[in-house]
Amino acid sequence: MTSTPSRRPAMTPRRAATAALLGSALEYYDFFVYGAAAALVFNVLFFPSGDPTVALIASFATFAVGYVARPVGAVVMGHFGDRLGRKRVMLATVVLMGVASFAIGCLPTFDQVGLLAPALLVVLRVVQGFSAGAESAGASTLTVEHSPVGRRGFFTSFVMVGYAVGCSLATIVFLPVALLPAEMLYSWGWRIPFWLSAVVVVITYYVRSHLDETPVFAEAKEESAVRKLPLSDVFKYHWRDVIRVAGASLMAAMQTLFAVFSLSYATSVGVDRSVMLAIIFGAIALSIVTIPAAGYLSDVIGRKRTMLISSVGCALTLFGYLWAISVTDVLMIAAFAFVNMSLFFSCYNGVWTSFFAEQFPAPVRFTGMAVSNQLGNLLAGFAPMVAAMLLVPGPTGWLPVAIFGAVAAGIAAVAVIAMPETSKVPTELLGGPRVAVMKAEMETERFAAANAG
Repeated sequence: MTSTPSRRPAMTPRRAATAALLGSALEYYDFFVYGAAAALVFNVLFFPSGDPTVALIASFATFAVGYVARPVGAVVMGHFGDRLGRKRVMLATVVLMGVASFAIGCLPTFDQVGLLAPALLVVLRVVQGFSAGAESAGASTLTVEHSPVGRRGFFTSFVMVGYAVGCSLATIVFLPVALLPAEMLYSWGWRIPFWLSAVVVVITYYVRSHLDETPVFAEAKEESAVRKLPLSDVFKYHWRDVIRVAGASLMAAMQTLFAVFSLSYATSVGVDRSVMLAIIFGAIALSIVTIPAAGYLSDVIGRKRTMLISSVGCALTLFGYLWAISVTDVLMIAAFAFVNMSLFFSCYNGVWTSFFAEQFPAPVRFTGMAVSNQLGNLLAGFAPMVAAMLLVPGPTGWLPVAIFGAVAAGIAAVAVIAMPETSKVPTELLGGPRVAVMKAEMETERFAAANAG
């Protein structure tokens, strides 16, 4: 409809980007707080064992459970996002995530209630994963559909600026907590970061509740183009896109290896945990600048080039990062952390949110991106646990972990190469030639329904 753009407020792309940033900040605040707690606290409080390695792996397993729940959340919330609208679902995800995070901070420990403690932790982690399964895809869909052609990459990159903000906030909160004496840390200190997530929930809910529904979805609803079973359409018409986006999403393993596994590995070889947290915080904080720069760059030179630069750079610098940790050289750890995370990973993080959403047409965009992205993210969730099992004693014990990360980045690069470039494609034409086939079937269904009536 030609009148829709004229009714749209001039500031809508910025408002959509802000709403996406805040929701993503909450998701990754929770992600990093839980990851740090899994590496430093949960193995003691919820999984006591005579073997600290077994306890750590069990703790990382609960971290991974959240990623198992993500595809389920992607299917359920993606369905309603394509059926009822982007805005309603994005309000639901932020509430679910916030309630689960706050409740984790209230849990009793193993010493207090036995096996019930880790069981409750797993349940709340599943709720976190369920809501997170739709968060990034929903925020990306909402921002892409509010943004003008030629600037979708820049505006949608703010979804992952939220990642940098959330992780930075989590580190600011967790760093002084980690410095507490062990008795205070294990009794009440670890709970504070989870309770503080309530503040982000309130702010995010307020901003999202004042955001308009996207013009693309409003038009689809007005023209009766909303699909009854978007998931069915995704696998019928866009299964190739699902495979490609899932493969490209394997790059997320680099993020969990950097922010979660490296923290436990560093402390095990003698790097002070507060120093390591500060390095991780600094590298991610710098991404607040480099992520939108990467999004802007992808609007100029294309999504694929930007992401391929990232995948190659991350694969190579991961070796240097883990080597520096193994020799406990703090300056080298910081240098490789900056190059790996702030520079190269930002080239991926600033682009995938727009690129993955652009692979699917509006009627199934939320579902298509959410399901395919979260299928790929399964590896990212298990990456710290796999890395802990791959790690072997000795000066080169980190090498299998680095190879594991490089293989994930390589698969992601191949998937990106196979995806069509979309940076200059008009929003209404996104989704490729299969859009016409799907629209033709929709017209046939409407015609049959009218005749039956």
